[in-house]
Amino acid sequence: MLRLERILLAVFSAAWLLAILAGMGLVPLAGILDLDLYRLYSVAAVLGWVAGNIYVFRSQTLPKDRSSKRLLWTYLIGPPSIVYITRSLARQAVQQAAPFVPIYSFAIYALFFLVPVTLRATRRPRKEVGDP
Repeated sequence: MLRLERILLAVFSAAWLLAILAGMGLVPLAGILDLDLYRLYSVAAVLGWVAGNIYVFRSQTLPKDRSSKRLLWTYLIGPPSIVYITRSLARQAVQQAAPFVPIYSFAIYALFFLVPVTLRATRRPRKEVGDP
């Protein structure tokens, strides 16, 4: 794992810790942000798309002898912490009215993450002029 991934892993771990503490009620974050579901799902979609493309780019630049499993887990599990923190900033009544929203937002994140990852296998290198 490279330096960038170690930094991202530390940031995402801290974000997960904050999201878990907010979910348990130990850190009162509810009511700070007036958030509707369209914005939350948009954040999940954008984060999934960006993280998927960064993962594809970083995994292609990795040396052949290094495993990309840790890299995959860093980019698949890390960024949804931002979505969960964003969700915990909504009003408490909104959070209680729709309890399955965190699951749906992770599903949206994972769907948009997997699009560039699955399309990576179908890309072929461009042929230069004069190549057979």
